[in-house]
Amino acid sequence: MENKISAAFPGYEVRRAFSSRIVIKKLMERDGLQVDTEKQALDKLKSEGFAEVIIQPLHVEPGDEYDKVQRAAEPYIQSKAFSSLKIGRPILYFMGQEERPDDYLIAIQAIQTQIPKQKNDEAIVWMGHGGNNPANAAYAVLQMKMEDAGLSNNFIYTVEAYPNLENVIKKLSRNKIEKVTLMPFMLVAGDHAQNDMAGDEEDSAKTILAKAGFKVDVYLHGLGENPGIQNIYVQHVRDAIEDKYVARSKGKPVIPVIE
Repeated sequence: MENKISAAFPGYEVRRAFSSRIVIKKLMERDGLQVDTEKQALDKLKSEGFAEVIIQPLHVEPGDEYDKVQRAAEPYIQSKAFSSLKIGRPILYFMGQEERPDDYLIAIQAIQTQIPKQKNDEAIVWMGHGGNNPANAAYAVLQMKMEDAGLSNNFIYTVEAYPNLENVIKKLSRNKIEKVTLMPFMLVAGDHAQNDMAGDEEDSAKTILAKAGFKVDVYLHGLGENPGIQNIYVQHVRDAIEDKYVARSKGKPVIPVIE
């Protein structure tokens, strides 16, 4: 993603920051690799005299980690640390209302390039992360949008929230599905994909589905490997630069924007 964004915007410098403190700590302990937090990255940009800053989160939906990025940026917006500070949106945000783009449909069109041809008794089961944030509703919207787009026998569940795997198994049984392909609806096929989805443990999705009588295949590639998904993030950076499609509530920007 960094390489793709750098190539698309040669006039901009691309910096890396992670919102996950767990991942930052693990990379340092395991690999000796230092990755900045959002605050550290913004402090460096300020000290180095940058004027225009675009923060493009590589999140799937605007959940807790996205909220964390917005909270981190707020003091820099209020203090006018930069002449322009904008935050791009994740993959799933707008739903096509009020002349805004349908981010869900655009994402669905992108993932169709990695879906194998299916027979009537075959299905794709996507695994998202999920969480307690109200933005978790994005996964239910995504399911409905998939159905609207004609992606029959495509179902999504989350590791940590709703919809869960039990919900999906009921749908698979109702649709007389015999073979399932598991795919991560996550940017990276990391720990959740390798263990919670595709692991050999008793509580993995692969094991649970197999015990339920389904033949199970695994597609162990994150969305970040999909060129169509990469293009979505590039477009969201472009939208932020051009100040397009900024969410608004009561006339005020929800995505912080300062000019």
